[in-house]
Amino acid sequence: MRLTRRGVALLAGGIGCYLLGEYAGFAMVRMIGGAAVGAVSLALLLARFRPAVQISRTVDPERVERGRPALATLVVRNPAHRWLAAFTVEDRVGAETRRIPVRSLAPGAQAAYHYELPTGVRGRHALGPLSLSWSDPFGLVRTAYRLGGDAELWVDPRRHRVRAGRAGHPRHHDDGPAADRLVRGSVDLRAIREYVVGDEVRHLHWKASARTGRLMVREYADPVEARLTVLLDTRAGVLSAEQFEEAVEVAASLVYATLTAGQPCRLVTSSGVDSVVDGELRQARLLLDPLCLADQDAPDSAPLVPERLGATRPVGALVVIGGPDDVVERWRPDTVIRFSGIEPAAGVIAATDAADAVGQWNAGIG
Repeated sequence: MRLTRRGVALLAGGIGCYLLGEYAGFAMVRMIGGAAVGAVSLALLLARFRPAVQISRTVDPERVERGRPALATLVVRNPAHRWLAAFTVEDRVGAETRRIPVRSLAPGAQAAYHYELPTGVRGRHALGPLSLSWSDPFGLVRTAYRLGGDAELWVDPRRHRVRAGRAGHPRHHDDGPAADRLVRGSVDLRAIREYVVGDEVRHLHWKASARTGRLMVREYADPVEARLTVLLDTRAGVLSAEQFEEAVEVAASLVYATLTAGQPCRLVTSSGVDSVVDGELRQARLLLDPLCLADQDAPDSAPLVPERLGATRPVGALVVIGGPDDVVERWRPDTVIRFSGIEPAAGVIAATDAADAVGQWNAGIG
């Protein structure tokens, strides 16, 4: 509760008028001063009573790409049996504040108010708490109190149309090592070997058995699926803030396109993130959430890949997004995407922004 500028001026003027009337002996001036002070006192008393109001807020959608619209809806209801005076609701969204003026409501009535949420910055933004403020009819005193109602708005990196990685072995191919997870209906003949106890009798190869004089069986296995590993450089100082945002957009575009194609995908960052999804789009949040929260929080002197992650090269296609490093050569990436203005080379995409990098990737450059 605090006095507005009008309230402060009226209180100061009232006190001044009363003192002047008392000193000069003017009863009218003294009465005017007393009335002004009494009006401010009455406003302070009325401001202590909180309006009986019910407020709920919804956010649609709760997750949105950077730059896409997101709306919040306030539903205000007056459960009392008397009119509800107008007031203002304030909602904090990250570092910004939205002010929603609410009109007076009849008894039992409700009204909905919509306002746009800022989505220009990637990350997880806290909403609330809601704050309700109102003043007396003359605008002398303003009172505010918190209602609670915290929520979250996830602003994901902007995603571009991009093709999935094309390295690795497709399903139903008879080359390549056996897969680490079986795919239903995708069993191929790998070899013919001698029967051992426990083998499926239905896999017996009678012609080979007759030719060798020993029971022989067909050995089936699934080939390695096409898979993609995206390595994002999150070391401070390697990329500028603008370049890093473009790099995150490229990483998000690649992992989402890979999962859409039903291929396993892995995300690795210099900060120690190591997330793997087995080609299921419904689990995309396991990769998009770390990218949503990604920051250049790894030391500039740190290796591109943490020691515990850089021992062996991942299986399948490998894309490195960021600056140069000796680990890049040791892991033998299929494509390196950089935004440092270097000259393009074999296996290297030198891009100015995410749209340029995606365009070169789709064209098969790098």
